[in-house]
Amino acid sequence: MAVTLRLARRGTHNQPFFHIVAADSRKPRDGRFIEKLGYYDPRKEPSVISFKEERIRYWYGKGATVSVTVGNLLKKKNVKVERVKTQSV
Repeated sequence: MAVTLRLARRGTHNQPFFHIVAADSRKPRDGRFIEKLGYYDPRKEPSVISFKEERIRYWYGKGATVSVTVGNLLKKKNVKVERVKTQSV
């Protein structure tokens, strides 16, 4: 299963609110997800970004890809994710 860290849109018409989720890349944008990792509210000034950094690092270490938008949000909060190097025996 290919996991992607991406945004899932919530909120009403003209009032967007996004959840940062770990989801199967084959599922629709607002469909089923594996885990909710945080949220992003672009309507506030300044915009609100909150997430579980430890869980994002976990999924990234397991090989999840990060969408461009979520990558930009992580950069904005100065979070650097690195792959966990595993040793072959």
